[in-house]
Amino acid sequence: MGFKTGIVGLPNVGKSTLFNALTRTAAAQAANFPFCTIEPNVGEVAVPDARLDKLATIAKSKQVVPARITFVDIAGLVKGASKGEGLGNQFLANIREVDAIAHVLRCFEDGDVTHVEGRVDPIADAETIETELMLADLESIERRLQNIVRKVRGGDKEAVAQERLLKAAQAALEQGRPARSVAVDEEDQKAWKALQLLTSKPVLFVCNVSEAEAATGNAQSERVAQMAAEQGAASVVISARIEEEISQLDREEAEMFLSEMGLEEAGLDRLIRAGYGLLGLQTYFTVGPKEARAWTIRKGTLAPQAAGVIHGDFEKGFIRAETIAYDDYVALNGETGAKDAGKMRVEGKTYDVKDGDVLHFLHSG
Repeated sequence: MGFKTGIVGLPNVGKSTLFNALTRTAAAQAANFPFCTIEPNVGEVAVPDARLDKLATIAKSKQVVPARITFVDIAGLVKGASKGEGLGNQFLANIREVDAIAHVLRCFEDGDVTHVEGRVDPIADAETIETELMLADLESIERRLQNIVRKVRGGDKEAVAQERLLKAAQAALEQGRPARSVAVDEEDQKAWKALQLLTSKPVLFVCNVSEAEAATGNAQSERVAQMAAEQGAASVVISARIEEEISQLDREEAEMFLSEMGLEEAGLDRLIRAGYGLLGLQTYFTVGPKEARAWTIRKGTLAPQAAGVIHGDFEKGFIRAETIAYDDYVALNGETGAKDAGKMRVEGKTYDVKDGDVLHFLHSG
């Protein structure tokens, strides 16, 4: 399982430029006018992970298969989108399908790129979009509550639970708080997620700064970082222009370019790491002579469910997992060395898979 992130923002904040760079394509038309993204563009990229290359080298794997992350470029929202302004409703629907929202905020000055509101104020921009998503959620909740009235009166357990969750979200939204601020019990998580409320999605604020400020950020990106911290969200500083340039270089050239700009890594790496943290994701590996592959799971995933990410039958017929920690695999030069040193463990159904584990699943059928 990878994760799907929707890239949202007001028109002309650098969304499509960033999307193009991240997905190494020019599929999204980046132009200096609102609504240049008419259909949501979807792009998949490999998740950068130096550990995978190291494992593949040790195991002499013929193929290296990284984990994948999906980005969805969603057209520029404007004030009134929840009421159908601009290209409103169809894009609000696209947001429902993503796991997290990467909210691109303009933190750069450029007289050649028009701001839809005629100013540069990332906090106000964030509030504009959040307000539209909250209004859309309120409308959706009111409609759903009306639709389940009869079932609730009839004592339908599912409808009663749904009403309780919808009313909790409604109360938060009416107080000006997003649905993600609602404390949801573990047993309600599945039903809560099924509501697909726009403001229940985790948010990552992406501060798009000028090339000169990519390494340090600026006063605007600091304001965003403070806002994110107050909301329990995450923020990263990226220059979409730099990402665009890097996307056209090979690895060696890209490393030289980043070094010249005073950057240790590409924005994509920071963005993915922040996204993983936001969604509580981690990586485990399967390694052999044929291939070395990375798999994405949520923290707290047990061994049978981790096996199920590879194939449902692996979860159903799970017997045990042969497990080597990444550091042990590398230090002992592979599976044989780890086995000889007693560093391969046999784990059962209750094993909580750790980030970096190298796993081999035994299953029936």
